[in-house]
Amino acid sequence: MTRRPIMAGNWKMNMLVAEAEALVNGLKAGLDGTEEVDVVVAPTYASLYPIAKVLSGSSIDLAAQNLHWEASGAYTGELSAAMLLDVGCKYVIIGHSERRQFFGETDETVNKRLKAALAAGLIPIVCVGEVLEERKSGRTWDVVGGQIREGLDGVSRSDAEKLVIAYEPVWAIGTGEVATPDQAQEIHAQIRGLVAELYDQGIADGLRIQYGGSVKPDNVRGLMDKPDVDGALVGGASLKAESFLGIVKF
Repeated sequence: MTRRPIMAGNWKMNMLVAEAEALVNGLKAGLDGTEEVDVVVAPTYASLYPIAKVLSGSSIDLAAQNLHWEASGAYTGELSAAMLLDVGCKYVIIGHSERRQFFGETDETVNKRLKAALAAGLIPIVCVGEVLEERKSGRTWDVVGGQIREGLDGVSRSDAEKLVIAYEPVWAIGTGEVATPDQAQEIHAQIRGLVAELYDQGIADGLRIQYGGSVKPDNVRGLMDKPDVDGALVGGASLKAESFLGIVKF
């Protein structure tokens, strides 16, 4: 099965609206004629609506960086799935390592957010990955496998078909370090094997698995050459049109 590559730019807490609009306009111009890759951008909440307007009619899809599992209520600072759809989002990132590290995200809350996103019709990009201490102690797969088992708990086969999973070794995010293509391939293959175990081989074969962690134009090709690497979740290199386009056009 040929899986369509997906490159997503996670802008994190960067760029004012005017800066974000300029970046998207640069991406639109540079992507003209590029139809073989799904391209996604995830601005801050403050920029979602204006960026959706700039993206209208383009091939670039909009993502949010998080969502809450409840439909409405007394959850200050949160946005619901319906609100994200209302401003034009197609994707939502769930369980990013920074949400886990700094904001108390757990496998249980990842599962709740994932189910809310799926119920609303959003495409979730579910992030998993180990910290340096866990890799050094040989616990990488225990951690990643556990995050997937608990994160996907109760998710149906039909919903699992819609997922994107992003493997992001936490020790490689923003550090300049990057997992070698072989390291990435090893974990991606294990993820695909676990999804086959949880569902079936057909779901596993169709699952798109991104790599995230200091992806740049000069290392993306080696990663994408691996059979189980289907794209990238890009941080810093997605903040400039030239570098993100270099990744998209790997």
